[in-house]
Amino acid sequence: MVAQFDGFEINPIHDGDAWKVCDLMVANTDRFKRYFPKTLEQNLNPTLSQFFVEKKAKQFHKKEEFLFTLKHSETRELIGLIYIKEVDLDKKQGEFAYCIGYPFEGQGLTSKSIKKLSVYAFETLGFETLQIIAHKDNLSSVKVALNNNFKWQKTLEKNFIPTGEAPLDMELYELYK
Repeated sequence: MVAQFDGFEINPIHDGDAWKVCDLMVANTDRFKRYFPKTLEQNLNPTLSQFFVEKKAKQFHKKEEFLFTLKHSETRELIGLIYIKEVDLDKKQGEFAYCIGYPFEGQGLTSKSIKKLSVYAFETLGFETLQIIAHKDNLSSVKVALNNNFKWQKTLEKNFIPTGEAPLDMELYELYK
């Protein structure tokens, strides 16, 4: 376990998580389709999820990308995923990406998770810069960045292309060790 708070825990992804990841993605398809299309398309059925989880566990082990699960400690329900992606070990930098299921939005759980994982990234992984890239209209994601003292750096023009949409300008936030 990486961290624990308020009856929830954060763990590295592992092979036993495939069914739960599939359930989370399918149950929240409408919520995740705009900003998490690649994760969603890789988890539309249990077989795909098994491949996805095995790949992510290997990437974690190789320090290429870090995917964490956010689960209710007692029920073991998977309620969210948190990535540290775009890992650059030379620059000691990574980017957070996160999603949480409908029933758990607005409770501050993502903000608390990012707070815990920022400490982990700085102290355990040796990162010096953490990033969050969010669309200005994704107020929940912007709030997570601001709640964790990430500072706005700049607008990244046409940085992200949602499925079937025009490219979006995204906002870059950073936190330094």
